[in-house]
Amino acid sequence: MAITADHIRTTLADYLDQHPEAKTELGVVLGLLDDGDDLTSRKTLPGHVTAGAILVSPDRRILHILHNATGKWLLPGGHLEASDGTLLQAAGRELAEETGIPPHLVTPRSHAPLHIDVHPIDANPAKDEPAHHHFDFRFLFRTTADVGDLQTEEVSGAAWRDIDEITDPTLRQRIATALLDADSDAAMNGQLPLAEPWPLAGE
Repeated sequence: MAITADHIRTTLADYLDQHPEAKTELGVVLGLLDDGDDLTSRKTLPGHVTAGAILVSPDRRILHILHNATGKWLLPGGHLEASDGTLLQAAGRELAEETGIPPHLVTPRSHAPLHIDVHPIDANPAKDEPAHHHFDFRFLFRTTADVGDLQTEEVSGAAWRDIDEITDPTLRQRIATALLDADSDAAMNGQLPLAEPWPLAGE
């Protein structure tokens, strides 16, 4: 089943309940949903929803990929597809496709996004796409695996980077806080930090 507008709206509403300070920035997404725009389609302008993955290694580094189209180091992620049932599934699919890490070696922290980012995308004449915005729903995952075969038509490199190298201060703080919470959960369960798969938050 494809991702629905109701799923996007519910995910966004739950996120804003936790992070009310983001309502001004994300108001454009709510407005487009109210207008009935199909935010799952990359053809929808002035912007559409994408899904991203924040993948953490056991030594607490974050995976970045070198994106061919932009020449920038970014988090794995991309556009939604009809086969995606949820935003979390879309993020996991993009992660597996771009990095070659098998899905069964990756564990999400929560069904809820850790961060939702609004960022501009330059026009791409080769794809006949004007400048627009991505509303990127980013989910936190962990793995003990390393990068596999990259999706070379989209990605030309991969690197594990320290949290301090993340330039977005909100995202950097959210990751640090989530890892501290994960350590606390592990300690309560008698586990080593990051040594066992995370239980999904709320389960």
